[in-house]
Amino acid sequence: MRIEEDLKLDFKDVLIRPKRSTLTSRSEVDISREFSFLHSAHTYRGIPIIAANMDTVGTFQMSQALARHDLAVALHKHYQEVDLVAFFKALPATTTAFYSMGITRADYEKFQRVKDLAGDAITYVCVDVANGYTKVFIDFLHKLRAAYPDIVIMAGNVVTGEMTEELIIDGADIVKVGIGPGSVCTTRKMTGVGYPQLSAIIECADAAHGLGGLICADGGCTSPGDLAKAFGGGADFIMLGGMLAGHDECAVEVIEQDGSRKVPFYGMSSRTAMDKHSGGVANYRASEGKDVLLDYRGPVENTLKDILGGVRSACTYVGARKLKELSKRTTFIRVARQLNEVFGAS
Repeated sequence: MRIEEDLKLDFKDVLIRPKRSTLTSRSEVDISREFSFLHSAHTYRGIPIIAANMDTVGTFQMSQALARHDLAVALHKHYQEVDLVAFFKALPATTTAFYSMGITRADYEKFQRVKDLAGDAITYVCVDVANGYTKVFIDFLHKLRAAYPDIVIMAGNVVTGEMTEELIIDGADIVKVGIGPGSVCTTRKMTGVGYPQLSAIIECADAAHGLGGLICADGGCTSPGDLAKAFGGGADFIMLGGMLAGHDECAVEVIEQDGSRKVPFYGMSSRTAMDKHSGGVANYRASEGKDVLLDYRGPVENTLKDILGGVRSACTYVGARKLKELSKRTTFIRVARQLNEVFGAS
């Protein structure tokens, strides 16, 4: 047993210090990015925000809405093969959708069949497990990279620099960072395992960039300001779940409850998700996700405007004309309180 005493920070622990700027309007800020990938020959250009591969967020409908803004969706794992093939063949830009998969033999064989039919329309692949520290995960990554050298692989989740480096060396182009920060994740409560998300981003980004790799900050963002902090801390991509949940594009039933309209939202390790997709919670494990009802939020368009507008505004406060400049111009200051909520939480 050992104790690390270095300070670790979450989004709530800091603010971004403003700096002198020559920008006169948020409209002058370019929040798109262009990336070349370490292992594949592809080039990405778009706004590097990705809807999470949850079955209440990572939908075909969400992909269509986000693609209009050059954002992406990591599709959930539970679509039928025929529907996936049709979706990817009709995709206007491969950068706007990730095929998501686990690491079982069935996951791999399903991907092979869909990829064979969809061809180069599937370029971006998200290999998603809760625990990215296992040998079986590394072995799967080797297998996938060897079989498909030209695809862009995002893999995770991890929270430490040394494992970020290992995943990149083993074939990942993008490492997904985050254990337990999600709004409907209970991993930290159930297992005691985790890492404050901002520090995880900073440390993993430093490790990845030293090797020519990239990271995706997955979880913990509850407001546009949190995205600005994640990008400022070095995240190349950001994955959002709860901030995009509750909208029409989530393709879930709207429930009437006490005169209000509600939409279900749950973690993919929750009892609800496992009952739905895995025949229940296995007797050797526990549920590690919440099941909640959110207020119905209508179309996702207004939420996207808030998110993108907030990130642009953050860039103007520090003089970053392009999103790629934000991390270079970010200085975090530690705070005891971020918000004045005397008239209620906003």
